[in-house]
Amino acid sequence: MAMLDLLIIMFERVGMIVAVAFLLTRFRFFQHMIHQDVLDRRQELTAILFFGLFGIFGTYFGVALDMQTFHFENMSWQLTTDEAIANSRVIGVVVAGLLGGYRLGIGAGLIAGIHRMSLGGFTAFSCGVSTIISGILAGYFYKKGKPIRPLLAFTIGAAAEALQMVLIVVLAEPFEKAVALVQTIGLPMILANGMGAALFMLIAYNVISDQEKVTALQAQKTLRIADQTLGYLRTGMRKETAQAVCGILLDELKPGAVAMTDKTDILAYVGSGGTMMQGPIQTDITRQVIREGRLIVTDSVTHDHPSVSASGAIVIAPLKTRGETIGTLKLFYPSRTAITDVTIELIAGLAELLSNQLEIAEADHAYQLAKEAEIQALQAQISPHFLFNSMNIILSLIRTNPDEARKLLSSLSFFLRQNLEGTTVKMVTLQQELAHVKAYLMIEEARFIDKLKICIDVDPNVLQEKIPPLTLQPIVENAMTHGIKDLDANAMVHISIHEIGDAIHIMVEDNGEGIVPERLAILGREKIQSEKGTGLGLYNVNRRLQMTFDKNSGLTIESTQNEGTKISFHIPKSEVNGYDGNDSRISRR
Repeated sequence: MAMLDLLIIMFERVGMIVAVAFLLTRFRFFQHMIHQDVLDRRQELTAILFFGLFGIFGTYFGVALDMQTFHFENMSWQLTTDEAIANSRVIGVVVAGLLGGYRLGIGAGLIAGIHRMSLGGFTAFSCGVSTIISGILAGYFYKKGKPIRPLLAFTIGAAAEALQMVLIVVLAEPFEKAVALVQTIGLPMILANGMGAALFMLIAYNVISDQEKVTALQAQKTLRIADQTLGYLRTGMRKETAQAVCGILLDELKPGAVAMTDKTDILAYVGSGGTMMQGPIQTDITRQVIREGRLIVTDSVTHDHPSVSASGAIVIAPLKTRGETIGTLKLFYPSRTAITDVTIELIAGLAELLSNQLEIAEADHAYQLAKEAEIQALQAQISPHFLFNSMNIILSLIRTNPDEARKLLSSLSFFLRQNLEGTTVKMVTLQQELAHVKAYLMIEEARFIDKLKICIDVDPNVLQEKIPPLTLQPIVENAMTHGIKDLDANAMVHISIHEIGDAIHIMVEDNGEGIVPERLAILGREKIQSEKGTGLGLYNVNRRLQMTFDKNSGLTIESTQNEGTKISFHIPKSEVNGYDGNDSRISRR
């Protein structure tokens, strides 16, 4: 009968294990142990101390058995020589060894075991020693990176308690009293402590697993929000984008309402209360968040939107770029109890995410402005040699052939005007670019007189396609000034523009002296310092093509000495690159 009573009492005591298991899941060192991570020295000492105290806790919540009367009593601070303890001390030690290995098992076993010896009783030494050995036994079954199954925990807990029964019989005196004690408490303690260890592990793993699921869902939600808001915020913080972002956050987070402000005005409001209110910020708490740059949770305040009830609660998070607060994100809830720590952490993370997207948008805008400024600077460069040569040709023809001089002067005027306009527009049609080239060639033909043949082969269907201004003329100029300049006769420059698939292929070919291999390897890719020129014209063209389209649109240069040079490139067709003829830049899909 005593055995059955003890079994019931022991299972009642196991209920305390549930509370301790839940408590443990809140400690970081225990979460590291569950994940089988390596504990640092401080975490390891904390774990040893905790599980050692857990073992002491199990001792004091046991029951004392008087071996003369076989009555059970609550534990006191000391035991008489006729008393022993039926307890759950071994659970804490076994769990420490299973989750942390030998060092945690032995450490917790020493704390709980030495404490047991200090309480006295005729089983003090045997129980203390068995507690330490239980830590060693559990440490043996520790496997890093593998979870502990409840069945294994039950087996080890029961085995550790069975070992204690054996040691009591072997070490405790008198022998007859030790045997009688084991017969009374043996089976209840083996079953209860085995079940307690299994229950402890089951609860701990389940709680940690549930926490991980919540974290995973929050991460998934954050990524989903990031994906949906990125396209809007990349255009900057405007009323239209703020309204769209607030709608996304309302759908995903399910608060009562969502609002966004800049430093002075309400940009958007979505949720309860009707349509969006526009106007200046009206609450001091919002101004405080902007001023201090920190998240604030507040109750029962007057909201910026007059239709919203003042009986709720708000989370107001700052939006920042480069460390400066540029606005706020506000989420409205029906009550303060609806705002959990997880909610606050999620909103803080989302505010940081939105801030990063705004900062990226700002950086993209600055980069685009810098790129456009560089393109304009590259386009503005005109060869002074060409201008001087043109003026000299015109001056020489004024007396001998005034009509030709007027034509050349008109061509030069058109050429210079096109150069000037090329610094103010982003794209021109191929037809406009060809007109610019023809004006240039008319002047050059006057220099070469009858020894130059120009061949222009253009598909008329592509003349309305767009190209960066001042792209083709520098390539033709390179052929004239470096390719055929030393030819006495039969000089030829061939310009070809044709549609090939989804691209427009453009080529300029001459039959001049060609380019030496050493110069050919770097021409167009970097500036060159040499007596024959710097290669700046081709370098600028190559840069502008790659900056406007992509790396694949750069120049391809082929040349054979004494045979000629072919320079080609391709640009995407308008229906492929998304350019509508009015936009200031190409938008690649």
